[in-house]
Amino acid sequence: MSKLVSTRIRTTAAKLGLPHLAESLNEYAGRADEAKMGYLDFLDLVLAEELAIRDDRRFRQGLRLSKLPHYKTLDEYDFSFQPELDPRKIKDLATLAFVEAKANAALLGPPGVGKTHIAVALSVAACRAGFSVYFTTLDDMVRQLKAAEASGRLNNKLRTYLRPGVLVVDEVGYQPLERAEANLVFQVISKRYEKGSIILTSNKTFSEWGQVFGDEVLATAILDRLLHHCDVVSINGPSYRLKNRLAAIERDTNVA
Repeated sequence: MSKLVSTRIRTTAAKLGLPHLAESLNEYAGRADEAKMGYLDFLDLVLAEELAIRDDRRFRQGLRLSKLPHYKTLDEYDFSFQPELDPRKIKDLATLAFVEAKANAALLGPPGVGKTHIAVALSVAACRAGFSVYFTTLDDMVRQLKAAEASGRLNNKLRTYLRPGVLVVDEVGYQPLERAEANLVFQVISKRYEKGSIILTSNKTFSEWGQVFGDEVLATAILDRLLHHCDVVSINGPSYRLKNRLAAIERDTNVA
């Protein structure tokens, strides 16, 4: 390849927004020579590499915007510690069919059983598949919406929770809400109904949501929209955090 041609390719690649091609042209050409590639095979190689890099860049940007508290995958989840949980249910959710259908997923169970881990892992999978994701705790979402309402910016702030393809609402039920706060939650759930997916985690059964939201009628209205298209997974096993804490105590005791 002549220097003139390689310079022209790099310039064109930069104008087309393909910086990796501009930087790696010699490497691609070397691989093509070594494998004795034809023209179409070489073009296929370049396009596949550029697409993979662009997808990875989009994925990392999606993760950054998602506000996920950490990076977790389902491979890291210890299903053996929760024998009553059928792994197939979670793996079915990981296909993201519910996200494509703009349906919801609810993960219920006591603290420490891995609800947030699964919610985050599903969110990471959704990011990788190209869906926009936003993570929040219920308490933080309510606090943000109340502040926006007080300053006359409620509609603008609502878009934060309505825009993403997947909204993750963690820790539903840890703190009871006043009726005005519950009404803000209802607005989010109602406006997202059949327009985007929600993944939520809760330590309360749905029968207890009247206490959580301070109003049985409002709780019923929220559940009506949330559960119409929803996969519900109950995890009723022991706590991972307690398991790790007990193991640490046992180690310390043995050392002493």
